[in-house]
Amino acid sequence: MFDVNWIGVILAALAGFVVGGIWYGPVMGKKWMGAVGLTEEQIKEGNMGLIYGGAFAFSLLASWVLAHTFLSYADVGADLSVKAKVMTAFGVALGFIVPAIGTNYLFSQKGKALFFIDAGYWLLFYTAMGLVHAYLP
Repeated sequence: MFDVNWIGVILAALAGFVVGGIWYGPVMGKKWMGAVGLTEEQIKEGNMGLIYGGAFAFSLLASWVLAHTFLSYADVGADLSVKAKVMTAFGVALGFIVPAIGTNYLFSQKGKALFFIDAGYWLLFYTAMGLVHAYLP
């Protein structure tokens, strides 16, 4: 269960983290702030160590589970191609993450803009992790 490529797990988590920095920074940062109703001043007041540290810990967990998923395929004799690993990672986001946040946003009555911003991020996040795991099995 813990016999994964830990370098790959860490690098994939970092890749997802970098995607988040770009997505919620120059690409969608202002739109995201408007969609969640936060100002730059309010964001700066947050506990950045807790926020970024917690986010990276969650990224590590997601990366480890993805690596373990790929190992499970290998355990049954399946040798997944790079494309299959990337598509599997994308599929995890599309089939599990996007519906989960969509359901939460429906019940919490969040706007469509926030849903599409966050859904786009998770699709890119898992695709980036899938690429790293595909090349560092």
